[in-house]
Amino acid sequence: MYGWITVFAPLAMLAGAVVPFQAGANAALGRNLGHPLWATLASLAVSAVLASLVMLLWRVPAPDFQLAVRGPGWSWLGGAAGVFYITAALMLAPRMGSGPFMAAVIGGQMLAALAIDRYGLLGFAVKHISPLHWAGAGLVVAGVILTQVANSRAL
Repeated sequence: MYGWITVFAPLAMLAGAVVPFQAGANAALGRNLGHPLWATLASLAVSAVLASLVMLLWRVPAPDFQLAVRGPGWSWLGGAAGVFYITAALMLAPRMGSGPFMAAVIGGQMLAALAIDRYGLLGFAVKHISPLHWAGAGLVVAGVILTQVANSRAL
């Protein structure tokens, strides 16, 4: 019952903790390569190589491509979302700062996640979204606004 608090939540927080480092590293890579899209391509290429190595080590069986092709077309949009996110991070994080950028990202994630859960989008089960859910998302959005105000006053 408490596994999500003791195991899953800390792992999710660790996964989230690497995101600002990814944004910073990719921004530096974009400067070194001369354009953010080259850094996006390089980042995704490194991801593909590392994922391939992990799959070899774990002996992951080959997928059934016929099943993949018969799946919903939107299931292939994850790669496009990754390109959008990486490129946005490359271009926005250096201008906004890591904290304000991540606050805005988390605010967008919370609002999208509530919509996904509420309407059962992308194959997720429909979940009841209570006023406490909305209040939590509102606090996250308020945090986004506060970090943006603090960032603009620091200039």
